[in-house]
Amino acid sequence: MVLDSEGRSDFGALRRSLGGRGGKRVSTVSVLFAFDLLYFDGGDLTRTELSVRRHLLEGAVGAIQLSEEVPGDGAELLENARSLGLEGIIAKHRDRPYRSGRTGDWLKNKCIQSERFMIVGYEQSAVGTRRYRQPAAGRQAQARLGLCRRRRNGLQGKDAAYLKKTLDTLKRWNPVVPLKGKNYVFAQPTLIAEIEFRGSTDDSNLRHASYKGQREIQDHAAVYKLD
Repeated sequence: MVLDSEGRSDFGALRRSLGGRGGKRVSTVSVLFAFDLLYFDGGDLTRTELSVRRHLLEGAVGAIQLSEEVPGDGAELLENARSLGLEGIIAKHRDRPYRSGRTGDWLKNKCIQSERFMIVGYEQSAVGTRRYRQPAAGRQAQARLGLCRRRRNGLQGKDAAYLKKTLDTLKRWNPVVPLKGKNYVFAQPTLIAEIEFRGSTDDSNLRHASYKGQREIQDHAAVYKLD
């Protein structure tokens, strides 16, 4: 991972250090964090409990950094991680051996953010011009709207059909923000969507975004504003 000035993992900085999306550059600023030790000095440690494996790891990492271990209540730790702008936490049983696969011995808990975004159009499916694909969400920034990542998850079936029908009544010839692509249908920035996501990239794309529903008209004043 690559850390920012406050010591937090920065996905955008990691991608830049590798040469952008799909890049193959060797990163010179990334750091390897070790969090477990399964084999050491010719011995298999998978049947040893985590607390022992971590103890051996502390003396073996060398130039590699050891991930921090924080005991405590999971819900409180997750909320603290969210307040610090971290991506999440990993929860493990200290008295368990290592078992591969989805056993429940450890859990990944992600910090989920939720904001309101204006829908500025939708993208038609490349398969057919009449098929609806996904809405395009925008953020309000002073007197203009900034493009955010096109929605890909959380919208299907009757909800998708209803949203497309509504957006078709709000069509306009020109986009309110520059949209890259050939199959966009532009709409007046009237509808507000609640979007859950797990961070954003340097070019304002949302990571792992999911559509959670449409907001009421009276909520429009609370649209997320960019600095």
